[in-house]
Amino acid sequence: MNIKKFKFNHEVISIIRKESFGTNWPVVYIINDDSQYYIGETTHVHTRVAQHLKNPDKNKLKIFRVINDDDFNKSATLDIESSLIKFFSAEGISLQNGNGGLSEHNYFDKEKYQVMFENIWEELKKLGIVKKDLIQLKNTDLFKYSPYKALTSDQFDVADDILKDIRSQFTGAIKVSGSPGTGKSILAVYLIKYLKDSVDFKHLNIALVVPMTSFRNTLKKVFRNVKNLSSSMVIGPNDVVKKEYDLLFVDEAHRLKQRKNLTNYGSFDSVNRQLGLVNGSQLDWIKNSSKQQILFYDAHQSIHPSDADFSDFSFVKEYALNSQVRVRGGDKYINFIEHFLGEVPVLPDFENYDFKLFDSLNELVLAIRSKESGVDGNFKGLSRLLAGYAWEWISKKDPTKFDIVVGDVKLKWNSVASDWANSSNAFAEVGCIHTIQGYDLNYAGVIIGPELSYDFEKNELVVFKNKYKDKKGKAAINTVEQLKRYILNIYRVLLTRGVYGTYIYICDDDLRTYFKNSLKTENLIEYGLIHDQSLAVAEKKIDYGSDK
Repeated sequence: MNIKKFKFNHEVISIIRKESFGTNWPVVYIINDDSQYYIGETTHVHTRVAQHLKNPDKNKLKIFRVINDDDFNKSATLDIESSLIKFFSAEGISLQNGNGGLSEHNYFDKEKYQVMFENIWEELKKLGIVKKDLIQLKNTDLFKYSPYKALTSDQFDVADDILKDIRSQFTGAIKVSGSPGTGKSILAVYLIKYLKDSVDFKHLNIALVVPMTSFRNTLKKVFRNVKNLSSSMVIGPNDVVKKEYDLLFVDEAHRLKQRKNLTNYGSFDSVNRQLGLVNGSQLDWIKNSSKQQILFYDAHQSIHPSDADFSDFSFVKEYALNSQVRVRGGDKYINFIEHFLGEVPVLPDFENYDFKLFDSLNELVLAIRSKESGVDGNFKGLSRLLAGYAWEWISKKDPTKFDIVVGDVKLKWNSVASDWANSSNAFAEVGCIHTIQGYDLNYAGVIIGPELSYDFEKNELVVFKNKYKDKKGKAAINTVEQLKRYILNIYRVLLTRGVYGTYIYICDDDLRTYFKNSLKTENLIEYGLIHDQSLAVAEKKIDYGSDK
């Protein structure tokens, strides 16, 4: 593999034609000046140079680099081009590239070329073109939610159908449903970038509505660094009345609010008055403020009685995302979680996913922190503790106090609400549902609180309302079954955050016993699915500090 540098001008056409890769050989190339880059691939690089020099945007660029290898083939160069675009974007580099046509595909010897891409990246670092390591970039939100992410065939098909719908100028709403990790947010960002790059659609007034403040701020940062997008395009539900929109995308639409169990009724009612609505929901606001709506939705991630009711809402069309793109355990792991929370446990048979049940919270904390720091020799970073809302948030008023106390383990809830997963002290804290929904982690250590148990006489999961501490989350709930549904949805979200692995500690003795017995503990140990304490450093204790 070599990277060859040329001046980007008309003289370079004849120079490149004489190179061994100049005519009829697959290559990847990078064109840039001091502020902008364009990345491409071709089998006729001398012809491609001539085409780019006629383009008014690209002919302002100064340097042309060709990445070449004797083992390149068309599939490999397409893959390397796609990877370069993704990681350049994650570096915060301004790209002239659009994002149309980027899709994942397998090809012969793909692993070999993925290693080659790592070598290319190291060479680009030596040249000073890029600065960060790939593993650093993979943990950034710019990478995770980049509009340059290559789509799966599942996502690509839905994107293609939605673009056809937009061209037909439909009026009304489209629903895109998908379980956790199917790439709803990625698809929303991809479509908005595609539309704003398109000559046919760039004039449209488009915005992305994100109900949760923390995740909204994260996506604002992503949009701020992408050509033709801006942070002002990412808005909250209250902002939709400020303009008339042609098209509104709504991410995490299951978290839109109705007028129920709210902290601030005044601002909610103010928006309703502006729209001439009585007891309207945020779903109604979006419908009244735009001609077209595309809502990304998962009913099983509705976690609060104030979440909007979609039962009476009609959609023009509905699409579904089915392929798992977050969790390395794939659909088998997601199905396992659904079975566990749906009271029909089955022995998991997923591969390439690190799942463990811990008998000691102390050891769970140690394991997650080792993943965060890399002391186990397998650095991942972005490994966080999460918990159900079963403990009061006393540290919010008194930072010297601990919130979650289990035996000798003392922990605090997240100290910041916005972008907690990436905050400086997150590794030492515990994230709640309100700060982690929508985010990816490498490893998630989930504490299932004492609000969830198992009744052996009735043979069913049970919840204890008095042990569930989200006051707004349980007010105005009429039945235990309704509360149970919300609590189980919370754990569905928490247990599907980890890309590489999920570690669990269950506080309730009956639930822990039921879980282990139902799944045949001896088999789980054999398959590495239960943490064998005899193999752990059982005597290790963590210094949790003082709560005085």
